[in-house]
Amino acid sequence: MKVLVLNCGSSSLKYQLFDMTTEAVLAKGLVERIGIEGSRVRHEKTGLEPLKFDTPIPDHKVGIKVVLDTLLDGDQGVIKNLEELRAVGHRVVHGGEKFARSVVVNPEVLKVVEECCPLAPLHNPANLMGIKAMMEVLPNVPQVAVFDTAFHQTMPDYAYTYGLPYHYYEKHRVRRYGFHGTSHFYVAHRAAEMMGRPIEDLKMVTCHLGNGSSISAVKKGKSIDTSLGFGTVPGVLMGTRCGDIDPTVILYIMEHEEIDPKSMSHIIHKESGFKGITGISSDLRDVEEAAVQGNGKARLALDILFYGIRKHICAYAGAMGGIDAIVFTAGIGENSITVRKMVCEGLEFLGAKIDLEKNKVRSKEAFINVPDSRVSILVIPTNEELVIARDTKELAIDKA
Repeated sequence: MKVLVLNCGSSSLKYQLFDMTTEAVLAKGLVERIGIEGSRVRHEKTGLEPLKFDTPIPDHKVGIKVVLDTLLDGDQGVIKNLEELRAVGHRVVHGGEKFARSVVVNPEVLKVVEECCPLAPLHNPANLMGIKAMMEVLPNVPQVAVFDTAFHQTMPDYAYTYGLPYHYYEKHRVRRYGFHGTSHFYVAHRAAEMMGRPIEDLKMVTCHLGNGSSISAVKKGKSIDTSLGFGTVPGVLMGTRCGDIDPTVILYIMEHEEIDPKSMSHIIHKESGFKGITGISSDLRDVEEAAVQGNGKARLALDILFYGIRKHICAYAGAMGGIDAIVFTAGIGENSITVRKMVCEGLEFLGAKIDLEKNKVRSKEAFINVPDSRVSILVIPTNEELVIARDTKELAIDKA
């Protein structure tokens, strides 16, 4: 029972092939520089050394064909024929208000995903290209769309509504949507399993911290608030994104620097965050190293990050009326010992006490709180692909 999971970017394509009888990953890979000179493929069959090769890939349809040919390869492949693929699951960033759960792709679903392209212009068009290309190559294989925004559709109206004239919501659906929902869903449920408690009994804050970050309040297994909003800029400081900012600052800069909206968007999305403050790098590892060497701007960037995460955790604890667990995940959350340490120091008043020895862990599941901590503190590597595979199996195979 094999399910292929695809995550298509504008010029890239990530994939994993699962055997859903055991949920084992049979192979995974990445196609890069689609439509750009120097296209390359990295393929890894479980148990073998990764295979890397360059080949012209002018579009996503060719990229998908390369993926399928590699999965069929006599040495590196893991399937004998395409009939072994029972379904394909696709990551789709934005489903708007239409989808609160994953769905089997049909013409109506494609229409809604396309309608949401203005809400996620960097992601949805690429996701759509991947779905259409796969439907063309494998017309008889069911496709499932799994939305990053779906998990956050349980937010109450007072959490997602902005204080703007209401007709902007009615006309343009301007509201908080939130992202990384598949990751927040996975780590919240996995945390409940690790704690040995029903998720319906828990109040937790899940911290998806990477080059792009979001923090969510998860109460009784449902998202009730999240730091990202209509777009992917708000919340905590990120690699190249500014995080929360007074909107009048944007208007002020645009007026006094004579910057047009497109240029301003580039600044807040691509030139801000760690990169903008330090002038060094958008990579936290570089910023941490510079701070150790005495760089004041690097130190400032880290302090802004620590403070922002801690502030969101405390705010969400208040919103939920308590907190049982704090979960760290994604590239920074799973690997930065410093970030977890500095965020948790100062949260003792909530009953969250970090164990500095247990915190010396990277990219594996662990409790990092002291025994008498009232709040559990966990590190859980996210697994969005497994969530997509599970939803795809349920919708396209089990319920078919």
